[in-house]
Amino acid sequence: MKNSEILELTTEELVARVSEEKSNLTKLKFAHAVSAIENPLRINKVRKDIARLNTELTKRKAASASE
Repeated sequence: MKNSEILELTTEELVARVSEEKSNLTKLKFAHAVSAIENPLRINKVRKDIARLNTELTKRKAASASE
């Protein structure tokens, strides 16, 4: 997910997307533990996407708190 796509999302969509990605990460980790997944780098990508989403959420909360 690109940063430009993240910026277009509303705050509610960001929260929903974070929870969705976290569950996706859990499923990927479990699948990888049971048997090797085809592309283990997907785990890193999902982790980075979660971090990007959380960063944008934090920026928005800080901006709303300063208003």
